[in-house]
Amino acid sequence: SSSLIGHLLGAINGSAITRGASFLRNAMGERVLPAGLSLIEDPHRPRTSGSRPFDAEGLPTSRRALVEDGILQGWTLDLATARQLDRASTGNAARSTGSGPSPTPWNVALTQGDASRKDLIRDMGTGLLVTSMIGSTINPNTGDYSRGAAGFWVENGEIAYAVNECTIAGNLRDMLLGLVPANDARTHLSRVVPSLLVPGMTLAGS
Repeated sequence: SSSLIGHLLGAINGSAITRGASFLRNAMGERVLPAGLSLIEDPHRPRTSGSRPFDAEGLPTSRRALVEDGILQGWTLDLATARQLDRASTGNAARSTGSGPSPTPWNVALTQGDASRKDLIRDMGTGLLVTSMIGSTINPNTGDYSRGAAGFWVENGEIAYAVNECTIAGNLRDMLLGLVPANDARTHLSRVVPSLLVPGMTLAGS
């Protein structure tokens, strides 16, 4: 579930937007998540790995909504990408010892739902509970998504048996718009994302 939100974060990263290599490059102000869901960045959470009072370019960081009530509110920018897009930096520059600054998201949290993961499995009826992924084929321009997966097959809302070496596929824009969150996010992590039900995906395997 966290990797799906990671693809959203990658698509609103200033580096991808300036290159035109993002399926959300023209989506500012549009719906990218279901109504009621927000994605909040908070770099001031105590004792969390993604927390910092200022970024790698010395600019102060602040809490902000990346997505509010399902609507995309802003990109993740450093000074260079902000200049290219004629915007202000969002205070998201990070750097390593061997490279210059680049836009990087800090702590993020997705709105949690009211149902438990068990409730989502029951509501799914028939489908796949994904526990691990292998490799990926993702087109950043279109959002076309295909990944190897393993997990448990679900029938009649109950786990039936283990599944290995199958493929799940879809389009990230559609997948994100159909998300149903559970209430089981681990709040001590930098990326607070609960289990997610993603309807309508294509599954393949023998």
